[in-house]
Amino acid sequence: MKKDLGAKAALFPMPVLIIAAYDGEGNVNAMNAGLGTVCGKDRIVLMISANHKTTKNIHETGAFTVALADRRTMAVADYFGIVSGNKVPDKFARSGCHAVRSRFVDAPIITEFPVTMECEYVKTIDTENVYAVVGRIVNVSADEEVLTDDGNIDTSKLNALVFDQFQCSYRIATEKVGQACSIGRTVGDRPSDA
Repeated sequence: MKKDLGAKAALFPMPVLIIAAYDGEGNVNAMNAGLGTVCGKDRIVLMISANHKTTKNIHETGAFTVALADRRTMAVADYFGIVSGNKVPDKFARSGCHAVRSRFVDAPIITEFPVTMECEYVKTIDTENVYAVVGRIVNVSADEEVLTDDGNIDTSKLNALVFDQFQCSYRIATEKVGQACSIGRTVGDRPSDA
């Protein structure tokens, strides 16, 4: 029997994304954002508010990076989410992290994070209910230790963090339990070309 819980944000898992951008003077700011997803082969959309320092930087420079947080970077990822760059101007320096400039876009790659999408700003969606930044993924860089022998990202090596909104906690997503676009073929008389 189901129990009513009321209106809740009931999506799980939520990725733990670290968004970074330079300001006009070349200073790095980074923020933790759980509300983001890819939308198409080379697009990413981030539901972040206009008043974030990182959002302002993205509009100023036209580029940003999105890194996947992992178990090793959990504390600093959380720090990037609870400390505001608007209130702590040297937030990134205080984090102890390091950044290098992307070769593809005018944005910082935080070296401590294992996978980073390097993005060009495309547009902002600003409606009554949604404020979102859309970017074009120009390149993905990854640490060699999280790659398979054929050069793909091995999520079992990544130890990617996900945010659990129900328990306000971080979890690790690693276990493979089935093959996507395949396991569903075992159900009923469904056509194989949906």
